[in-house]
Amino acid sequence: MDRKTMRFSEPRASQHHHADAAHAQPSYYFDQEIPPGPTTGPAQRGALRVLVVESEARAAEALVQGLRRHGHRPESVTTGAKALQMKHSADLVLLDLDLPDLDGIEVCRSIRASCDTPLIAVSARDSELDRVLGLQAGADDYIVKPYGFRELMARIEAIMRRVRPQPLPEQVIQRGPLRIDSGTRQVSLNGEHIDVTRKEFDLLHLLCAQPETVISRRQVMTQVWDDSWSRPGRTIDTHVSSLRSKLGASTWIITIRGVGFRLGHP
Repeated sequence: MDRKTMRFSEPRASQHHHADAAHAQPSYYFDQEIPPGPTTGPAQRGALRVLVVESEARAAEALVQGLRRHGHRPESVTTGAKALQMKHSADLVLLDLDLPDLDGIEVCRSIRASCDTPLIAVSARDSELDRVLGLQAGADDYIVKPYGFRELMARIEAIMRRVRPQPLPEQVIQRGPLRIDSGTRQVSLNGEHIDVTRKEFDLLHLLCAQPETVISRRQVMTQVWDDSWSRPGRTIDTHVSSLRSKLGASTWIITIRGVGFRLGHP
């Protein structure tokens, strides 16, 4: 095909279908006007492992081809169950909220509760409420069908700029046997390396930088997740629990009921 733009459409819903069903699976078109991949930039410096969660085969194929053309390493799955199995293997998740097996919002919420992988929610539902629900479920961005591939790439690049590790003011923090190096973003305990995720590091650094201060849940959401409006939920508790386990003692992070957390000691 020599046309620059290809449009894929799902078959229109039968007239016998209920109106709600038609709304749940709206007609879809993906503008696949894909510009040449960049010769420099993030895609060339380091390919992203992108998990494409899309039940519509032609749309998934178009996304995978476009992402590969830009130097990334996409892998596509068609169900929410498979997305939950593979979430830890991706640098970014592109999640269609209209899934055949599970509620897309619940899949989004489950991914966010268990890991901090950047996630873009995709849906044909364009109301303000739908966008708010997607963002509150943990999506880093929400994009509405139909959308152009250039817009998608711009949103991916913007998200990865935000989540890219930033230099922290104090290079090394030593709290007893616990050592945090913000230059290398490494944590060690009694000289042994502790493997932590990006958000776990940011959370531990926040607590260690202010060892005598109780850090509120709202402050944690603002400074670690860059989210000042979502209700602090299980995301924080999940990361705190994981850190306690990795540090080998629950006393490293003290919960101040109804307030927040502070650094403790073993």
